[in-house]
Parts: sequence; structure tokens; C-alpha cells
Amino acid sequence: QVQLVESGGGLVQAGGSLRLSCAASGRTFSSYAMGWFRQAPGKGREFVSTIGRSGIATVYADSVKGRFTISRDNAKSTVYLQMNSLKPEDTAVYYCAADRVLDTNPLAYDYWGQGTQVTVSS
Repeated sequence: QVQLVESGGGLVQAGGSLRLSCAASGRTFSSYAMGWFRQAPGKGREFVSTIGRSGIATVYADSVKGRFTISRDNAKSTVYLQMNSLKPEDTAVYYCAADRVLDTNPLAYDYWGQGTQVTVSS
């Protein structure tokens, strides 16, 4: 079992920045690829970014490429999502998730956090 707890969400104006954190506990953090997903009201869960176990391989959704950066610190069992140049359409609940392999499909992920709300005002 892996327990995931997100933090860092909040209300920010368009153009602003936030950094989300996801702290993991339980099984060896470095054994898992980590992903960030988001879900806006009335919409399905959307892939945002994922990072491989060593932190070298990363993948981004086109909608966030160039604005968001995913990173991880295996010594701290934490994955981060730095979000810059935020837009109102980035408003959603953001979730982190853990999987054995790098994947953009949320159905592939075994463990999920409870989510953190990000609201971007125009």
C-alpha cells in the first residue's frame, strides 16, 4: 500500500504560480512512477504530467507543456508540480497517483491521493 497526501492548492490570479506537493508513505517511493491528474467540475479525470521512478523521464499534457514542471525527491518521498502562468482553465482538483510504470492513463494507476483544489481567477 502507498498513501499519498497532496498539498499546496489554493486560489491564485491568472498568470500566477503555485507549487503542489504530494507526500508518499508506505512502500518504497522510488519503486513507483508518479503522476498528476486533474478533474474540473462536470469533467472526467485528465492527465497532467507523469515522472519516472528515477526522475529522468517526464511526460506532459499539451495543455500544460511549457508552464508546468514535475519533479520528485526520492529521499523525501515527495513529488512536486510547479505550475506557472496559470489560466482559469487550470481550475480543478489536482490528484497525485502512483503506478509501477510511466503511464498517462489514469486507469493504470493503483494509488491515489485525496486531491487538492486549485482555483485560478481571471
